[in-house]
Amino acid sequence: MQAARSTLPGWNRTYPMKAMNTLLRATGLLSLSALYLAAAPMTPVRPNILFIYSDDHAQAAISAYGSTVNRTPNIDRLAAGGARFTNSFVTNSICTPGRATLLTGQYSHLNGVPVFNCFDGSRDNVAKHLQAGGYHTGMIGKWHLGSDPTGFDRWIVLPGQGEYWNPSFLVPGGRKLAITGHCTDITTDLGLEWLRTRPKDRPFFLMLHQKAPHRIWEPDERNKALFKDQVFAEPDTFRDDYATRPAALPANEQTIARDLKRVDLKLEPPVGLAGAALKEWLNVKPTEVTVDGRTLTGKDLVRWKYQRYMQDYLACVQGVDDGVGQVLDYLDQNGLAENTIVIYSADNGWYLGELGLYDKRFMYEPGLRAPLLARGPGIKAGSLPAQMVANLDLAPTFLALAGLPIPDSMQGRSLVPLLHGETLADWRPSIYYRYYHDPGHHNTHAHLGVRTATHKLIHYWKQDAYEMFDLTQDPTEQHNLLFAAGAQDPAIAAQFAELKAEIARLQKEFGDDGQYAAPADWPAGSADGPFTASESIGLKTVAEAVAATASK
Repeated sequence: MQAARSTLPGWNRTYPMKAMNTLLRATGLLSLSALYLAAAPMTPVRPNILFIYSDDHAQAAISAYGSTVNRTPNIDRLAAGGARFTNSFVTNSICTPGRATLLTGQYSHLNGVPVFNCFDGSRDNVAKHLQAGGYHTGMIGKWHLGSDPTGFDRWIVLPGQGEYWNPSFLVPGGRKLAITGHCTDITTDLGLEWLRTRPKDRPFFLMLHQKAPHRIWEPDERNKALFKDQVFAEPDTFRDDYATRPAALPANEQTIARDLKRVDLKLEPPVGLAGAALKEWLNVKPTEVTVDGRTLTGKDLVRWKYQRYMQDYLACVQGVDDGVGQVLDYLDQNGLAENTIVIYSADNGWYLGELGLYDKRFMYEPGLRAPLLARGPGIKAGSLPAQMVANLDLAPTFLALAGLPIPDSMQGRSLVPLLHGETLADWRPSIYYRYYHDPGHHNTHAHLGVRTATHKLIHYWKQDAYEMFDLTQDPTEQHNLLFAAGAQDPAIAAQFAELKAEIARLQKEFGDDGQYAAPADWPAGSADGPFTASESIGLKTVAEAVAATASK
């Protein structure tokens, strides 16, 4: 377990958190705030930290990562002016668990959110440490953890998934603020207003979380127009028959061919349909569609579905990129860029038709990989850290950037040395992954696995089925080496045994006994609740919304 790093004057080595607590008692510093304020270095000035987070943003939809389907010039500014991690992964590819890992630096079996459990706000989280350490902390946008944010001086969050158009936001005091417009633009404006109205005598930590490009992909009108006539080449694996992966893929319900609904495809409902009947109609997965007078079925319909999906998804991404540009421009124009670390990431990976899929969940590369880019003081422009990093490293990184100790409870590791271009011989050789939501919304089988620099092993434990891939020879994961007689090959059998041993080692290291059970006193169920809004307020301006967070 990683030790806490101290920045107390004259301390130049690493101390475990227990030793810090001993010092705390011995010196009479009885509060976390007192310790952190004493530990924080006076020079140089501690950087501001701006973390921009999107929902379901595929690496393959960022031009800095080599996208062939869109351009993201503003996210690319972070890559050009800083670092783009080339091997960035998540530990559980689904929204709510990813957000809990972001806050705690822990795997799902420790932070209490393996699926859509509500996050226990009394738990330790990175914002509480930064707040105690003198940072002005803020949370704006999609929260999706089912409980009020804690550790933030000011917060404005969407209830549950939130709405794309004319969204409501929740603020302290049980109030709901309704704001007219598109959610991506509003979230960006709320972030800019927060920056304008923050205390100027303290460093800030702002988590600016976009809803987009989450399903059901409703873009703003300007970007919708940009993509409405574009045509996209289907990925090479779009019509995958899953021949060597019979335990996992054929049963899933996240294929573009079979599982997109009328609401996803923006089909026009019959006139007069409303209420439950309208909802039922929209949730149908169509096998026949009439477009411009042509009735589409079979392969023609699948082709059309893919184009429709990509047009809306990428238009939503473009709105996020526009927002990133506005925020970066604000930092540049107000003298903040030189002392602000800007980090961009997403809660999980995403499929753009690879393996015939949309959504995330599976441990295959598009769902496992997440974008991670950072720019700011001390980060070399254009750098490409190649180490294997994960979303549980972000919380320790925020603390290290702030010069604050990293608690033993965090299972991740600070990325600051990698941002500074250091080569660390003891960096992790593999990533451990575990997905729990079974059968869930897409009938994706629960699984766990390990990814190394060259291989991947996935275990669908309920079926006791394995998949193993050589990523150097088979980067699109088409050939399960263990299928049929493959496991009898001595070389494959040896690799299989080695990867199973690595899973066992990682489970021991991270304290995962493989049998997660949520304690009875933790609220479980949908992360869309249990917010309560006792008062609903209609607001005309974003400035009013930000001001509303300061009073209860």
